[in-house]
Amino acid sequence: MNLQPNKGKKLSIDVGKHIYVRYPVKTHLISKKDDISDVVKKHVVKYLKESDIIVISERIVAISQGRSFLLDEIKPGLTANILSKFVYKHPGGIGLRSPWTMQLAIQEAGLWRILLAATLSIITKPFGLRGVFYRVAGNNINAIDGPCEYTLPPGNMSAKLGPKDPQKVAQEIEESINFGVAIIDANDYGVNILGLSQKARTAEFPIKTIFSDNPMGQADEQTPIVIVRLRK
Repeated sequence: MNLQPNKGKKLSIDVGKHIYVRYPVKTHLISKKDDISDVVKKHVVKYLKESDIIVISERIVAISQGRSFLLDEIKPGLTANILSKFVYKHPGGIGLRSPWTMQLAIQEAGLWRILLAATLSIITKPFGLRGVFYRVAGNNINAIDGPCEYTLPPGNMSAKLGPKDPQKVAQEIEESINFGVAIIDANDYGVNILGLSQKARTAEFPIKTIFSDNPMGQADEQTPIVIVRLRK
């Protein structure tokens, strides 16, 4: 297996008494024309060994589902323009801090739910409560993100929703290849597990810790899928 770590990243990581190897797999540029199970079969299956699990970036799942949009395809309304100005500036990404991503949130969750979430967020902020907006909004709104300059075109000029039914997608991929699958939202500031198939749950790999240094690469590395292997 000639899979190398991305620049500045390590191939393996120590977690407690175990060592896990993370093999980043390069893919073609994913679009809405792709079926994510076919992508895994084409690029990943040939490298797999028994007990491996496959970890997939939620970004390419969402893109394959047609849930990524060029900015000029999104028409932010007055509410989106106003609300986006009050969003907390998180270093991990744009999130809803742009009119385009806020408009996607409104379209996904509904205007009144977003307004309720924003109101409760303002009311609870003096009490030091964080994340109220996203808990109330639901609908995987926290996975919405905007254009990133380090992302390959057209991602650098797009905004995207989170993947639809990531738990179901993870299980469907497992059933097509018979290996455990996790779908995650990872950056240098944290890891969120969105979907976990049966075999991946059974394996009990500590995915959040394994991916704490974000070994994926979604710029010119084009490695949005990682094979995780427990080193015996």
